[in-house]
Amino acid sequence: MIDSGELTRLIGLGVVGITSNPTIFMKAISTGTDYDDLLARVYEPPASSKLLSDALVNAYEKLVLPDIADAADLLRPVYERTHGVDGYVSLEVNPKLAYDTAATIAEARRLFGELNRSNVFIKVPATDQGVPAIETLIGEGINVNVTLIFSIAMYEKVMQAYLSGLKRLEAARGDLSSVASVASFFVSRVDTAVDRELVSPKPSPLTKGGPRGVDSLLGKAAVANAKLAYARFREVFAPRGAFAALTAQGARVQRPLWASTSTKNPAYRDTMYVDDLVGPDTVNTMPPETLAAVLDHGRTEVTVDRDLDAASDTFKQLARQGIDMKAVSDQLTIDGVNAFAKSFDELLAHLGRKCSQLNPAKS
Repeated sequence: MIDSGELTRLIGLGVVGITSNPTIFMKAISTGTDYDDLLARVYEPPASSKLLSDALVNAYEKLVLPDIADAADLLRPVYERTHGVDGYVSLEVNPKLAYDTAATIAEARRLFGELNRSNVFIKVPATDQGVPAIETLIGEGINVNVTLIFSIAMYEKVMQAYLSGLKRLEAARGDLSSVASVASFFVSRVDTAVDRELVSPKPSPLTKGGPRGVDSLLGKAAVANAKLAYARFREVFAPRGAFAALTAQGARVQRPLWASTSTKNPAYRDTMYVDDLVGPDTVNTMPPETLAAVLDHGRTEVTVDRDLDAASDTFKQLARQGIDMKAVSDQLTIDGVNAFAKSFDELLAHLGRKCSQLNPAKS
């Protein structure tokens, strides 16, 4: 996208940021030959087979970090034009560290320092171990994209970690206007999980009953979940609330970011997770096919604060049908971390095979 000019074209169409994760890079690097020449140059064979994984991680970073830096540079005019509101690029910490607070902090510090760009987000997963890492990193002025949020309960912890981090930065006499954060609330995966339970003839650990057959609830849980999260965001970051004192010192709100917005069920509108969640201070991360659909026939009127009573009622109905939303969100978090870790392992395995093929003498 960078080399072909596609990213520049998208920025011209109004795209104001770009994200990455281990799955995205796994697909990019393992498909085609775009990275082969650079990989052949940067791979350094380890002294022993025990160090192979470290050597492959090092090679991965030498492929990825220049891409992140180049994308950030292309988006720098957006960052400057919006005074630091938009124009960011996100890079995820090693997903294997999702349950290790200290290692996550160390990795985020290192990546943010090596990239040395103020319009970079370091992505930290919303696990119980990730929450204190968020507070520490914000307190050090490191931009954080909190990823894999599925429940409002976890979202509460994430917002409080951000606020606590700002207070730590304030105590250290740091510049509150220099740090930014987004909270990535995953959307479509919630519908995929809940819909599966609604139509299942058998009970599961995520439910308290058998067949439900309530078709009227299909495709409703994800948007309802996001709308209720946005309502809570508006309360926490209200201009006359507790956040006001931090705002006076230049602090920014931690914007909700809607992630996983492609429509998995072909029976649903292809732009439903965009059209139904438009509102102030929000970000929507779209894969290319969803972005194309939105540019073609998406709607842009404010919708995220509509029908909150209906959203609350949807959750009540789901509970009556035996759907345990806490169990659903907990499982989705575990599955998300595992999926990124699996992609990372697959990527390293692919790099190992590529290195053997491209330069057998180095392998």
